[in-house]
Amino acid sequence: MNILCLAMAAMAMMGCGGSNDPVTDEPTPITPPGGGGETTPAIQITSILSLNITTDKALYRPGETIRFSIEGSVPSDARVRCRQGNTVVKDEALSGNSYTWTAPQQDFQGYMVDVYTKTSTTETIYGTVGVDVSSDWARFPRYGFVATYDRSKTTSVIAEETAFLNRCHINGIQYYDWHNKHHWPLGGTRTELLESYTDIANRPVVTSVVKDYIEQHHAYGMKTMFYNLCYGALNDGAQDGVQESWSLYTNTNRRRDVLSMPSGWKSDIYIMDPANKGWQDYLAERNDEVYANFDFDGFHIDQLGSRGTVYDYYGSQVNLPNGFASFINAMKAHHNDKRLVMNAVSGYGASQIGNTKQTDFMYTEMWGSEQMYSDIRDVINVNGTSSGGKNTIIAGYMNYGKSGSSGTFNTPGVLLTDAVIFALGGAHLELGDGHMLCHEYFPNSNLKMGSDLQTAIVRYYDFLVAYENLLRDGGNETTADIASTNSGVSISAWPPRLQTVCSYAKTVGSRQVVHLLNFRQANSLSWRDEQGNMPEPQLMSNLPLKLKASSVKKVWVASPDALGGVPQELSFKQEGDYITFTLPSLKYWTMIVIEH
Repeated sequence: MNILCLAMAAMAMMGCGGSNDPVTDEPTPITPPGGGGETTPAIQITSILSLNITTDKALYRPGETIRFSIEGSVPSDARVRCRQGNTVVKDEALSGNSYTWTAPQQDFQGYMVDVYTKTSTTETIYGTVGVDVSSDWARFPRYGFVATYDRSKTTSVIAEETAFLNRCHINGIQYYDWHNKHHWPLGGTRTELLESYTDIANRPVVTSVVKDYIEQHHAYGMKTMFYNLCYGALNDGAQDGVQESWSLYTNTNRRRDVLSMPSGWKSDIYIMDPANKGWQDYLAERNDEVYANFDFDGFHIDQLGSRGTVYDYYGSQVNLPNGFASFINAMKAHHNDKRLVMNAVSGYGASQIGNTKQTDFMYTEMWGSEQMYSDIRDVINVNGTSSGGKNTIIAGYMNYGKSGSSGTFNTPGVLLTDAVIFALGGAHLELGDGHMLCHEYFPNSNLKMGSDLQTAIVRYYDFLVAYENLLRDGGNETTADIASTNSGVSISAWPPRLQTVCSYAKTVGSRQVVHLLNFRQANSLSWRDEQGNMPEPQLMSNLPLKLKASSVKKVWVASPDALGGVPQELSFKQEGDYITFTLPSLKYWTMIVIEH
């Protein structure tokens, strides 16, 4: 329910380019497994991460050419390595600052690509990047947004914004408040577009800017979704053909349901019955006009959550969640070739939305009533069950209590929340046209990303992509029997507890996956980090662990907080039904993978 807010004045945009400062990790001794505890020479792995590696698209079809560009000084003895999980699928010498790789034929696979040098005893990682080989964004959605379309958005500005979103592998864009009126989204008519118009907040929208965004997003393979409510009409709806009999009412005396907007905005928003066929046909015709003039890939459908008890024109009580399902099915029937996504605000209508099987993925905007880390798991599980296993995007606004004034995001709060969302199999709507979201009114850019967060967020999205098959490709939730032999470190199973490390586990095929999430220094179990005061967790190095796992073939770990996310194979010792090993590091999040 993004529209439910007081307007924020248009803010200056911020640049989201990654930091050019090299990131250095301490050397980590890694001993490859030697058959259950046999000793083998240790390989020292260190990272400099001085190279910025980019790809020319956010995702690739099987067999498509992947083009890498590398900024920085590439060592003369550098190699490039491509891995699926911990399995190397390609490793060869690298010459120069560009590289191409033909995407493997297997669909819906994530890869980690790194540039490194090696000797007989050491490896140094210079740069990493994730690669998504997927023929359809809907399998592993990563959603971003656009919220401003005025003349400040020149082609070069759009290019800079889009390049950063592509670096984070964002494969779909929500075009927030791009429209003229909720009931008449097109600025103009099918045959005569307006050069510019204003949105609900009377902000200028330039038609050519919207088209430029679409063109540049498509060049990276991103899907473009236009935003609108499923049931909104402005106060001039009647003169544009909207019938009052399509409305929702708050009582049987036909008092119309209306959402009040701030003073100075175009209009309040009158709520229609989403199940009313007349309204459905009307809006579908308006969408026809949109598709005839803009190359949008689909419709991002919004709602406002529960409206209490509401009635139709004839005095019958309306079941809004069922109406959402009816609306979705009608939009798909009218435009079968177009994609659909619908917001389940605070989970309202999620089952009905999911059961249609017509949306590309599930999308839930989470508020204060579901602010705990444990609520994230509940939302993802409900969404997956109702939709037949489709993935979830969480719209959650970080440091919300600071959104009314200028400042910076609290990096620890953002990273811990992303770690939890990603480990649980979701993705986070947070990155957009030059800023990160702190508020449901997407143009609000009061809070900026510091250089440390800009650098870290790229690592996190690389990790989300590289290990998407372990994070977001099914599996069965389990409880890991894991503990540290270090008496000062307590590990507890999900849900998170303060002063502990939280473990969340799944089996994915023959692999046992255990995520360790560090809440030892956390001051709250609310993912929102409302006031931006979540403390930075202390790095733990060489943490001894004991895990119940039998017939173990291999143990490896990976973290977005270390070595650019590359996997590290570990030595271990099998002792009956348990294995013991040493975890190289844990900052916010480390993933342990046991192969049997």
